[in-house]
Amino acid sequence: MPFNIPILLTWLRVALIPLVVGVFYLPEIGLNRYEQGIASTAVFIVAAATDWFDGFLARRWDQTSAFGAFLDPVADKLMVTGALLVLVHLDRVHPIFAFIIIGREIAISALREWMAQIGASKSVAVSSLGKIKTTAQMIAIPMLLFYGDLFGFIDTRVWGMVLLVIAAVLTVWSMLYYLRKAMPLIKKVQENK
Repeated sequence: MPFNIPILLTWLRVALIPLVVGVFYLPEIGLNRYEQGIASTAVFIVAAATDWFDGFLARRWDQTSAFGAFLDPVADKLMVTGALLVLVHLDRVHPIFAFIIIGREIAISALREWMAQIGASKSVAVSSLGKIKTTAQMIAIPMLLFYGDLFGFIDTRVWGMVLLVIAAVLTVWSMLYYLRKAMPLIKKVQENK
């Protein structure tokens, strides 16, 4: 396993996930719900920033690796899943939205793994649609963790939910896009058996 600054940042993101979740469940820290929202939002934003920064540094310093390419999306999925589960528990997100987003991540991960096994991983590489979906959910989640008025005029409850609905729609759309790209290759493999 290679060890460098980009991979260290990815591991830091994994380590921050329990803080995003735990801040709502640790009675010893003595924070009220508003303070918990601020704390978890801050931790989530730091974790999300490491996602961009580790990729930037890996490319800039030519420190990309197969392990880093594996760990980075796993860290992202754990971070989003943990935050969505907290938001469902706090009744800030309907379970169907969490199921759509988490279910898609599992399905596409399995599809990517299978496509890699048949030597066609480039057919399900990350698309611009997937990046827009990720951006929408990475803005929506901290807004819903904060869950209040930001700067006195941005209602994060409303805008967070709007962005999460957009992310859920894009989640389904991008999953269909990936499946459509993969189907001809899947059929070809089945025919050659």
